[in-house]
Amino acid sequence: MTETLVVIPTYNEAASIGDVVARVLRLEIVGHAIEVLVIDDGSPDGTGAIVKTLTGSRVHLLQRSKKGGLGQAYLAGFAWALDRRYEVIVEMDGDGSHLPEQLDRLLAAITDGADLVIGSRWVPGGKVDNWSFLRQSLSRAGNSYARFCLGFSLRDSTAGYRAFKRTALETLDLATVDSSGYCFQIDLAWRAWQRKLRVAQVPITFVERTSGVSKMSKGIVLEAIWQITKWGLGRTTAQRR
Repeated sequence: MTETLVVIPTYNEAASIGDVVARVLRLEIVGHAIEVLVIDDGSPDGTGAIVKTLTGSRVHLLQRSKKGGLGQAYLAGFAWALDRRYEVIVEMDGDGSHLPEQLDRLLAAITDGADLVIGSRWVPGGKVDNWSFLRQSLSRAGNSYARFCLGFSLRDSTAGYRAFKRTALETLDLATVDSSGYCFQIDLAWRAWQRKLRVAQVPITFVERTSGVSKMSKGIVLEAIWQITKWGLGRTTAQRR
């Protein structure tokens, strides 16, 4: 059996985290022994306390004292997973926007040889529920800009539903990652692409949260635009040498 860890970062997700974890634990995916690690950034709404009532042999809680951003939460989760020798590490949101019932699609691609699998909204078969046309257009435009600047063909590099082989994470030089927010997702996808890892894209349905508050902000968007531009300029300079 492949030891598989689903890493779920949370901040004020008390309304949804119990249901998300329960749905993950109900999964029966051939060849995978699935556990869950929730990383809670000191949620004042009691998210961590709820997870404590769920803890057992398959549910783990890593509590951090304050909100430190999506990227730092995932890096802490990856370190925890790598220290314990999990073979596959999955990223999943705690608000229900990523359907646990579609995890089999990602893990099937891992079994087929991918090093990184991205659950994509923007490949054929992928879709988004409950997003306005404007928000979909902004997401597509942001991903197009990333493809233009970074020279890869990934349709949804900002996606947060993904699975890594442990060997892939070990090659990405995680100690040098300092991006946060959704830029973190682009950063890791680009690192994988640069190292010529096998990156698969599988269609998923993204469901807009029905409870809680979105963590998206203008600052997160501006960080992503700035970082992508900077990386793109660096790539162009390196090609001209």
